[in-house]
Amino acid sequence: MAMTKQEYKKDCMILSTLEELVPEEHLVRKIDNCIDFRFIEELVSELYSISGRPSIPPVVLFKLIFINIIFGINSMRRTCEECKVNIAYRWFLGLSIYDDIPNYSTWSQNYIRRYKNSEVFNQIFETILNQAIEYGFVDMETVFGDGTHQKANANKNKHKDVEVEIVKKVYEEELLKEINEDRIKHGKKPLKNIERKEIMFSEETGEVIENIETKHIKESLTDPESGCFHKGEKEKCFAYTHQTFCDKNGFVLANTTNPGNVHDSVAFFEAYSILNSKFKDQIKNVCLDAGYVNSAICREITLTGHTPLMPYKRPMTGKGFFKKHEYVYDEYYDCYICPNNEILNYATTDKNGYKLYKSNHEKCKNCPLRKQCTKSKNHQKVITRHIWEEYKEQANENRYTKLWKDNYPLRKETIERTFGDCKEQHGLRFTRVRGLVKNEQNATMIFACHNLKKMANWRWKSHPNQAVLANVFKNILRFLQIANKKRYTLFQYITLSTI
Repeated sequence: MAMTKQEYKKDCMILSTLEELVPEEHLVRKIDNCIDFRFIEELVSELYSISGRPSIPPVVLFKLIFINIIFGINSMRRTCEECKVNIAYRWFLGLSIYDDIPNYSTWSQNYIRRYKNSEVFNQIFETILNQAIEYGFVDMETVFGDGTHQKANANKNKHKDVEVEIVKKVYEEELLKEINEDRIKHGKKPLKNIERKEIMFSEETGEVIENIETKHIKESLTDPESGCFHKGEKEKCFAYTHQTFCDKNGFVLANTTNPGNVHDSVAFFEAYSILNSKFKDQIKNVCLDAGYVNSAICREITLTGHTPLMPYKRPMTGKGFFKKHEYVYDEYYDCYICPNNEILNYATTDKNGYKLYKSNHEKCKNCPLRKQCTKSKNHQKVITRHIWEEYKEQANENRYTKLWKDNYPLRKETIERTFGDCKEQHGLRFTRVRGLVKNEQNATMIFACHNLKKMANWRWKSHPNQAVLANVFKNILRFLQIANKKRYTLFQYITLSTI
């Protein structure tokens, strides 16, 4: 077969409307058919003046953000350039071929002057999620939670060492109350407060000095609000962590953002509180990974009426020593029995909520199993048990139920896949903005776009004919609105919409 040379036709004339040029199954059509974006005008109406020169419609500005995130462009400058030449993007924005695309700096200036301190990003997320719930796409019987890190826009080699106060845990007041109840029960004096202080002596005067307990961290000189993250074989860097919950179908329900040096088990409580404030009565089970297996989290989930579904976390015992489960706890006598059938009696309850059980060092001194039990100098074995330990034990028992076996394996298909999609396609792997607030708003929009894209695809698959009809009626409505304002005829409207 002979090679045919291509003839470039650059001067051809196209007599078509934007409506005809955009393919029927293009993603922008699916998105436009599943939700009415005019709700954004109501959300931001109070941020605009009732007088003055006309502004760029806020719906257009936010649709630029949707294009930026959903199509993985990750640059507002590139997004605006793409919209100039992409017919589908213009159609989605509601701009004709003759209309100018807003400048890339327009969004940043509107963000600084209007949206920076508003709740519009959370409200957009909530509206999209509620639309998905109305369609029946969200199944909240079992929710899946986890945290993921997003690399900050900060140089990992530019940092300084700072001393910060250790933050009080959200459950410390309840913990102190139960600690004192337990201490009084055992004849001990109650603690006045869980004070995070160090007792020091002045070298000059010899007086006692009380210092607030602190810790040293690395603070970025580029983005001070980020946190230094280092885990296992992963690269040490400055990052932000996103604590996220999703449903069985992968729709994100709640999210919070924290510095990267905040552990998932600490960030859990704020995100779980937000989740419960919206969907507490609809949730039955909460599925988490091994990083959340501690007594406080198990207690929080149980007290809210939900069932914790977690894996078993093996105690970190040294090689060659007895495991903790080999020491039997006697609930009636409140003591432990060691593998040599000796008793470890209750000693005290510390400020962290752990009850200490100690063995008789005289009996342990000549015990044949001592080398497998303890290597302490006084030959005494000490076992700790949290006062909320029963909640953790109940969570461990759930592993043998059909409920756990049916739901826990779904983590890789729900929350893990959600993180993977958002990192690979929507810019959650790296961040281009700096500051905790900006990154929280950015993550909120990423998860909102994730929900929007999933909802649009599901809606199109389940009701393809209805989606096409909805698009036809929407265009008729647009014509009627324009015709009413500018008194256009149908012929004039089609003519102005052509290329």
